[in-house]
This record gives sequence, structure tokens and C-alpha cells, in this order.
Amino acid sequence: MRIKDRLTHTDIVYNYGMFDFATTNFALKFIKGDLQYYAAADSYADFEHNYRFENRSIYEQVLNLSFEEKQALYKKLNTTLYSENKFYTYKFIDRNCTTKVIDLVNEVLVNHPIIKKNGEDKTYRSVLFPYVKDHFYQQLGINIIFGQKVDHPATTLFLPFDLYDQLKKISYKNKPLVSETNVLFKANRTTPFSFWDSIYSFYCILLLFVVLNKKIPNAIYFSILGIIGLLIAFIGLYSLHQELLWNYNALLFNPLFLALPFFIFKGNALWIKRISWMGLFFIGIYMVFLATKIHLGIMLPLVISTTIILFRIALKRSN
Repeated sequence: MRIKDRLTHTDIVYNYGMFDFATTNFALKFIKGDLQYYAAADSYADFEHNYRFENRSIYEQVLNLSFEEKQALYKKLNTTLYSENKFYTYKFIDRNCTTKVIDLVNEVLVNHPIIKKNGEDKTYRSVLFPYVKDHFYQQLGINIIFGQKVDHPATTLFLPFDLYDQLKKISYKNKPLVSETNVLFKANRTTPFSFWDSIYSFYCILLLFVVLNKKIPNAIYFSILGIIGLLIAFIGLYSLHQELLWNYNALLFNPLFLALPFFIFKGNALWIKRISWMGLFFIGIYMVFLATKIHLGIMLPLVISTTIILFRIALKRSN
């Protein structure tokens, strides 16, 4: 939120997206979902300097508010900075730097006009999907770690550009809520194609495991899947983030696969066969969940390669 008053030479930006990397056990708190974010204020000049230095675009929407509403909003912003409300427990969808601003503005406006309208047929996962389209492994990782909640209809405005687009459509007191839109700085960002950060390198890695068809590559392959599955299970039990719970990706990244390398090297045909067929059964269930999801395309190569290797191991041990 930017507050600008030419008469008093005030030009301040209030930011609800602040956190401290020096927080004790920062990573564990972030994963668990009890990391404290906080609000802070800075001069607009410093804010713009940092954004230009980091090559980040700045889009401004001027809100069409009455003098009383502006004063109420300014007072609330300053009151927040010097009260316990400065801190809040971060939640990826339900409570973040975007939702906090929406809540604050809605508190001073009649009937809380800033709400999600139209596009409710999109899920949170499909809203997020385009943001990392040029970074395949980041996109893959995000879609592996997120659970069932992100497949629900996106009824909450939780991303800055979602809010930006929604504000354009909102009327308040029979007039547009946004009176003016300005581009204060347009970043010049291009993402060159990288084979190593694309689905093509992913194809090559999976194809390598499928073609090799040896004990050690098979053991490595299922160890990786099992470790990821164990991580998914740990996060599901440990984290308070609703977005990470009930993760059906554990059906593909099955912790049971951690036992396969042991039985492969022991030559225990019975348990190799049992785990292989159980893995295939769970992959079948997984495909029921995945069939209508937006990330089907990036997960399908992994499903196919895992199915081929499991079938090959199960049939080989059966003969």
C-alpha cells in the first residue's frame, strides 16, 4: 500500500510481506506453517530503488476513495505498525501479503467490496501454474509438494496480479474503485530457453533409467521416489499448511519403494514382485486423481517410466 500526500510531502509504502531469515529454525517454521511475517514501512523512493535494482516491475492502481476513507486507511496502517497486529502467521493461500492488504482496505470500505468475482472455475493449482512455466523443475517441484487443497476452486484472492486484475472490475459507490492505473517501472525480463531446465532433460533422465534396466539404476530410481514419498509423508504429518496436506502424489512417490532396492540386491523375488504389483496398483489410483488436473502433462512421463520399470521387474521375477 502506497500513501502519498503532496501537501505533507508524505510518500510511504507499507509492506505486509516481510520476514526475517535470521529467525531461529527458519526453514522448519516455514514448512510447519508457524513462521511469523510482519508489516513494515519504507519511503517510496527506497522501495522503487530496490525494485529497479532487482529488475522487478511496479504497477500502481490509485484507489477512488473519499477523504475520510483515506484517513481511516492511513490511521489503520500506522496503528498496525505499532501494535501486535504487525505480526501474523503466514499461510500460503489464506493469509499472506496480498490477503492482509485486502482485509485492511475492506475494513474501511462499505460492504467489503474487494472479493473474488468470476473465474471461480479455476483451481488454485491452475492459477499458480503459469507463474513458473519457464522453469520446469520448479514447476514440477511445486506440483509434487502441493496436496489436494490447491485443486479446490480458487475463491480467495491470494496473488498480487490476481488482486490487480480483480480491482479493475470492482465498482464502489457507483464508480470504479480504481480511478487510475500507472506503470511506474517495467522490468525487462526474458527467460532464455534452457535444455537443462526443461521437460526435455526430464525425458532424457527418465529414458536413461528405462533403457539401462540394471539393478543399480533401478535401485537408485526407486530410492529417489521413496525418499520424496517419505518427505511428502513427513510434511503431511508435521506441517500446519493446509496446502501440503492430503497429497495424492504419495501414491506415485510411494515410500514403499524404499524397500525395493534392499530386496533387489537380496534377490528376494517374492517381495520384489509384491511391492512392484502394489506400486502399480497405487499408480492406477493415482491416475484417477491426476486425470483431470492441469499438471497431468508434466507428471505423465514419470508415471509412464515408473509403470514400465515396475512391470518389467514384476514380470521378470514372475517367470
